[in-house]
Amino acid sequence: MQNAIVVFTKVPKVGVSKTRLTTARGGLFTPEEAKDFYEACLLDVIDHCVSANSGDVYICQDNRGDRDYLKQFLANISNPQAIKEIFSDVEGNFDQCMQYAADYILKKGQAGRLADSVLIVGGDLPCLQPLNIKDAVSKMKKLASTNQGLAVAMHSEDIESSVGAAMVASACQEGGFSMIGYTCTTPFEFEGVFYNKEGITALDVLVQKTSSHNIPFGLVEAVPDVDIPLDLASQIPVLKALQLAGKYDATIELPNRTIKFLIDEMGLESSAMPPQR
Repeated sequence: MQNAIVVFTKVPKVGVSKTRLTTARGGLFTPEEAKDFYEACLLDVIDHCVSANSGDVYICQDNRGDRDYLKQFLANISNPQAIKEIFSDVEGNFDQCMQYAADYILKKGQAGRLADSVLIVGGDLPCLQPLNIKDAVSKMKKLASTNQGLAVAMHSEDIESSVGAAMVASACQEGGFSMIGYTCTTPFEFEGVFYNKEGITALDVLVQKTSSHNIPFGLVEAVPDVDIPLDLASQIPVLKALQLAGKYDATIELPNRTIKFLIDEMGLESSAMPPQR
């Protein structure tokens, strides 16, 4: 089963990237620093997606983002030639953009699809490890080969496929998810996952949709993203723990750019207030 990894991202830009981390919105960064942080994080994420060696790596950028800047920026990853393609999403809400990214790869199982399965990864996951990606793709392949996966798989009239239905996800904070993967025969649509009138969390909606279609589901290790100052504070100790663990575990790949920016250059520390007596 051929897999693709899509890094889903906005093109980094001052005043657009990670604005909830800026001082104007209660954070620590200037708009320029917020952009620099996101660039460091995004480069680390892409490098780790490439080194996972678990499928062709694509970049899905926002429709209005500066394509020329993104291409120039991607020259800073360890192996720029490893990027299979850059494509733009569509104008619309987050559900529609995510759907477009998945359909661009999977073509709903039709001829001309770029892969049999896709794993979509956010660009703001400082502690993402290649092992997280390997685990997600491995579980997806196993689930797709089960009798249940084959039984509920969608197949077009003109294409027969031995790829069954399967879904995997990595949870993140506040009931969301930071990675999602599924096969080209999986009966799933993003509509209502991020935007629903009931206010249901994204991971809950994902579980409901998957369960209602009896799709085999796999959950991999949680990988938090960084949107608000609390998220950032939570990541600092993890980054330091990774630094130490990396001395003894060769499977760990450090997000060196993110560590350099947050810890070495900014000198950020997390703190916990002692309980009040």
